[in-house]
Parts: sequence; structure tokens; C-alpha cells
Amino acid sequence: MEYRRLGKSGLQVSALSFGSWLTFGKQIENGIADELMTIAYDNGINFFDNAEIYARGKSEEVMGEILKKKGWSRDSYIVSSKAFFGLGGKDLKPTQKGLHRKHLVEACEQALKRFQLDYLDLYFCHRPDKQTPIEETVWTMHNLIQQGKILYWGTSEWSAQEIMEAHMVAQRYSLIGPTMEQPQYNMLERNKVEGEFAQLYKTVGLGTTIWSPLASGVLTGKYNDGFPEGTRLGIEGLDWLRDNTLVEANMKRVKELTKFAFDLGMTMPILALAWCLKNENVSTVILGASKRAQLIENFKAFEGRDRLTPQVMEQIEQILKNKPAPPSF
Repeated sequence: MEYRRLGKSGLQVSALSFGSWLTFGKQIENGIADELMTIAYDNGINFFDNAEIYARGKSEEVMGEILKKKGWSRDSYIVSSKAFFGLGGKDLKPTQKGLHRKHLVEACEQALKRFQLDYLDLYFCHRPDKQTPIEETVWTMHNLIQQGKILYWGTSEWSAQEIMEAHMVAQRYSLIGPTMEQPQYNMLERNKVEGEFAQLYKTVGLGTTIWSPLASGVLTGKYNDGFPEGTRLGIEGLDWLRDNTLVEANMKRVKELTKFAFDLGMTMPILALAWCLKNENVSTVILGASKRAQLIENFKAFEGRDRLTPQVMEQIEQILKNKPAPPSF
């Protein structure tokens, strides 16, 4: 396993990590979840990603039970949670969601109970909150660190401007600013990581824990010949992701990439993961495998990364033709 610093922090995070979105407590049995986490840990993965909204809290409960059962040394792994959406559903009260002090503090306490842990390593603001002053959010995260309930805080799907505003508030009041951002990043979705965030790596040392490196399975090639049943993009509530991903231009790219991967002697998923690892501004690539064979196969991404020479990367670029324009500022 390869380890990378999480942004400018000293925390070493495995370049491949394991996430539970759409799987733990929902799509797979608990026994399979246990097996997958064990395979991940035994292969050097030290970061397990989660959130309050995943399976409405059940995902964190399942992961917490596995961590308790395994008895791995607490200082050998990293666990995250994210707050904003609450536990989901239509009956949430205004105090049960958002990035105001009440919800952030209570969501943190609730996550700790579900995990059966004393602290969270990483705590993310799962979306920006237009209803809460950024000062309140930054102060709350700083206080949670001071209280020892979290070690690092970050954002997920925030804009570069919103992240910079958080850092400006932190600097103004001598507080601890966000360390990392969790954006979607893959061959089909490149704008934030390669374009919008370009200056943040230099100015604030932004770390990135990227999600959906396989574009919810589209970059495995499984959708090349139609829409198979039982896939992630068929899950109720993911219409937004399906509509943004399964567009004609993307499908054309994936079909060409699938053939290109075959000519290189690797599978399409490995090519997609290797391509993400190639980006030095990616701190860790979150895997979402739901089967043992998938996860074991994913570890070949390091070997694939080493085969992506500048010439091969340029050939990929000619297929993608979606490289973001450099920021104008």
C-alpha cells in the first residue's frame, strides 16, 4: 500500500480507502461488510469513510460493530463521518440537519455512539449550508477538535470560494480551518479537482478524499450495452447521479476507453482507478466495492498506475477530451 499526506497535514492516509455509501446496512449483508473491511485492512487500507446519512445511520452502526469485533488498534485506522443531511427522510425538524452548531455537535455525538468510538479522525461538512453563517460552522468544528471529539475537519462538495471563506474565517479568529475536501472525481467528472481547486492545493494545502472514481459503475463498462438490473444507478433517489452520468458523450468515451484498456492488457475499472491515482493532488481514492472479487481486483490499480506513461496519459486525454480549462485567477 502507498500512503499519502492528507493535504498539508501530517496524517498519512492510504492511497486507496474504503467507503460504505450505498453498501453497508443497505445493499450488502453484514457478514460481507465484515469480510470486505478485513480484506481492506489486511491490504494496508487505513481509512474507512462513512456518513450520518448512509443507510440513515445504519452504515455507521454496522461499521462500528465490525471495528469492535475486529479489535484493531485504534491508532492503526482512520474513520470519518459527515454531517448535513441528518438521517434523511421528510419528517426531519430544522434542528436535525444543516451545519449550525446544534446539529454539528449532536450529529458528532450520535456518530460516536453508532461507531462505539471515543473520537472521529475526520469529520466532514457534507454540503454547504446557505442558512448558517460560515463563522458558526468554523467555530463549531474548531471547538470539536479542541474537545477531542474530532481530529481533522473538512468539507464535501463545497466550491473553492466556500472553502476559501472557511479558511479566511479560521485565519481571522486563529481557528483550525478545513484540512480536506471530498469531491466526486473520475474520468468523466474532472472540473473541481483539476480546475476549480487548482490554486487551493498551493494556497491552503487542500487534501482530497475523492468519491466515485468509477462514476458509480459507469467506468466499469457495465452500462456499455444497456442498463443492467440491480446496479447502483438504478437505486431509488439517485436520479440526479444517473442523469448527470449516463449521457451520450460519456457513454461514447467509456466504450472507447474499454477498448483502450483491453489493448493495454488491463480491465476498465483498473484503468479508471489507476488514472485517479496518477493525480498527485488526490490524497486517497475511496473504493466502494460490494463484492470480495471486486475489492481484490481493485488493488491492481497501483500496478496499472505505473503503466500509465505520459504517452498513454496523452492517448487517454485524446479519448476523454474533457480536460478542464485552467482557472482564470
